[in-house]
Amino acid sequence: MVNTAITEAPNAPQESNDKTGLTDAFRTHFSGDAPLTGKAKSFAKARPWASAALVGIAGLALLNTLRGVKR
Repeated sequence: MVNTAITEAPNAPQESNDKTGLTDAFRTHFSGDAPLTGKAKSFAKARPWASAALVGIAGLALLNTLRGVKR
């Protein structure tokens, strides 16, 4: 008897929903052999609000680490 269950291929693209949309954008823009600056620019063009939030959070983290430095 032949198994007629439908299974997805392991590398088949999955349909994106609200929870995985940003993850899919990261995978799309940061995969491949292009330079990191080119990848970051393409991500910033595709998702400007998400990239602004990431830069803001990184800036706050940097300020918090430098705040405790004594000279």
